Amino acid sequence: QVQLVESGGGLVQAGDSLRLSCAASGRTFSRNDMGWFRQAPGREREFVAAISWRSATNYSDSVKGRFTISRDNAKNTVYLQMNTLKPEDTAIYYCAASRVVKLGAPLRTRDDYGYWGQGIQVTVSS
Repeated sequence: QVQLVESGGGLVQAGDSLRLSCAASGRTFSRNDMGWFRQAPGREREFVAAISWRSATNYSDSVKGRFTISRDNAKNTVYLQMNTLKPEDTAIYYCAASRVVKLGAPLRTRDDYGYWGQGIQVTVSS
Protein backbone atom coordinates (compact mmCIF):
# COMPACT_ATOMS: atom_id res chain seq x y z
CA GLN A 1 0.00 0.00 0.00
CA VAL A 2 1.44 3.33 -1.08
CA GLN A 3 1.40 6.01 1.58
CA LEU A 4 2.65 9.56 1.90
CA VAL A 5 2.67 10.79 5.49
CA GLU A 6 3.27 14.42 6.39
CA SER A 7 4.66 15.59 9.71
CA GLY A 8 6.03 18.77 11.30
CA GLY A 9 3.03 21.03 11.16
CA GLY A 10 1.66 23.08 14.03
CA LEU A 11 0.86 26.50 15.42
CA VAL A 12 3.53 29.20 15.17
CA GLN A 13 3.75 32.97 15.25
CA ALA A 14 4.37 35.21 12.26
CA GLY A 15 8.06 35.29 11.44
CA ASP A 16 8.73 31.81 12.79
CA SER A 17 9.92 28.78 10.86
CA LEU A 18 8.65 25.23 10.41
CA ARG A 19 9.95 22.22 8.53
CA LEU A 20 7.46 19.80 7.04
CA SER A 21 8.46 16.26 6.18
CA CYS A 22 6.76 13.76 3.91
CA ALA A 23 7.76 10.13 4.20
CA ALA A 24 6.74 7.75 1.44
CA SER A 25 6.24 4.05 1.86
CA GLY A 26 5.02 1.17 -0.27
CA ARG A 27 7.14 2.13 -3.27
CA THR A 28 10.03 4.39 -4.14
CA PHE A 29 9.44 7.81 -5.65
CA SER A 30 13.09 8.56 -6.32
CA ARG A 31 12.38 9.28 -10.02
CA ASN A 32 9.08 11.10 -9.52
CA ASP A 33 8.50 14.80 -9.09
CA MET A 34 7.47 15.55 -5.52
CA GLY A 35 5.33 18.52 -4.64
CA TRP A 36 3.75 20.44 -1.81
CA PHE A 37 0.30 21.98 -2.14
CA ARG A 38 -1.84 23.79 0.39
CA GLN A 39 -5.50 24.52 0.93
CA ALA A 40 -6.86 27.31 3.08
CA PRO A 41 -10.50 27.32 4.24
CA GLY A 42 -12.83 28.24 1.40
CA ARG A 43 -10.07 28.20 -1.20
CA GLU A 44 -8.84 25.85 -3.89
CA ARG A 45 -5.84 23.66 -3.28
CA GLU A 46 -2.87 25.56 -4.64
CA PHE A 47 0.66 24.75 -5.69
CA VAL A 48 3.42 25.67 -3.25
CA ALA A 49 6.65 23.98 -4.38
CA ALA A 50 7.95 21.02 -6.35
CA ILE A 51 11.22 19.20 -6.88
CA SER A 52 12.30 16.92 -9.69
CA TRP A 53 14.23 13.71 -9.22
CA ARG A 54 17.34 15.64 -10.23
CA SER A 55 16.49 18.25 -7.56
CA ALA A 56 15.40 21.05 -9.89
CA THR A 57 12.90 23.17 -7.98
CA ASN A 58 9.86 25.28 -8.68
CA TYR A 59 8.01 27.63 -6.33
CA SER A 60 4.87 29.68 -6.28
CA ASP A 61 5.45 33.41 -6.25
CA SER A 62 3.88 33.70 -2.81
CA VAL A 63 6.55 31.53 -1.15
CA LYS A 64 9.60 32.09 -3.34
CA GLY A 65 12.53 33.22 -1.21
CA ARG A 66 10.91 32.01 2.03
CA PHE A 67 10.30 28.29 1.45
CA THR A 68 12.79 25.65 0.35
CA ILE A 69 11.90 22.19 -0.91
CA SER A 70 14.41 19.35 -0.75
CA ARG A 71 14.46 15.59 -0.95
CA ASP A 72 16.41 12.64 0.38
CA ASN A 73 15.87 9.76 -2.00
CA ALA A 74 17.68 7.32 0.28
CA LYS A 75 15.00 8.00 2.89
CA ASN A 76 12.16 8.33 0.36
CA THR A 77 11.38 11.65 2.02
CA VAL A 78 10.72 15.20 0.85
CA TYR A 79 10.94 18.30 3.01
CA LEU A 80 9.56 21.81 2.99
CA GLN A 81 11.51 24.34 5.04
CA MET A 82 9.25 27.32 5.69
CA ASN A 83 10.83 30.52 6.96
CA THR A 84 9.42 33.95 7.75
CA LEU A 85 5.93 32.49 7.98
CA LYS A 86 2.96 34.80 7.49
CA PRO A 87 -0.66 34.44 8.62
CA GLU A 88 -1.63 33.95 4.96
CA ASP A 89 0.46 30.76 4.95
CA THR A 90 -2.14 29.18 7.23
CA ALA A 91 -3.53 26.13 5.47
CA ILE A 92 -3.55 22.36 5.31
CA TYR A 93 -0.37 21.31 3.54
CA TYR A 94 -0.35 18.25 1.30
CA CYS A 95 2.57 16.26 -0.01
CA ALA A 96 2.20 14.67 -3.44
CA ALA A 97 4.09 12.49 -5.92
CA SER A 98 3.73 12.81 -9.66
CA ARG A 99 1.84 10.25 -11.72
CA VAL A 100 4.71 9.73 -14.14
CA VAL A 101 8.46 9.86 -14.32
CA LYS A 102 9.74 12.46 -16.75
CA LEU A 103 12.58 14.84 -17.43
CA GLY A 104 12.46 18.59 -17.23
CA ALA A 105 11.18 21.12 -14.75
CA PRO A 106 9.10 19.80 -11.85
CA LEU A 107 5.34 19.82 -12.30
CA ARG A 108 3.13 22.55 -10.84
CA THR A 109 -0.35 21.33 -11.73
CA ARG A 110 -2.44 19.43 -9.20
CA ASP A 111 -3.76 16.97 -11.80
CA ASP A 112 -0.21 15.85 -12.61
CA TYR A 113 0.10 14.38 -9.13
CA GLY A 114 -1.48 11.01 -8.46
CA TYR A 115 -0.34 10.17 -4.95
CA TRP A 116 -1.32 12.35 -2.02
CA GLY A 117 -0.76 12.51 1.70
CA GLN A 118 -3.58 13.10 4.14
CA GLY A 119 -2.46 16.67 4.84
CA ILE A 120 -1.17 18.49 7.89
CA GLN A 121 -2.30 21.74 9.46
CA VAL A 122 -0.04 24.77 9.59
CA THR A 123 -1.40 27.75 11.48
CA VAL A 124 0.44 31.07 11.65
CA SER A 125 -0.83 33.60 14.16
CA SER A 126 -0.25 37.33 13.78
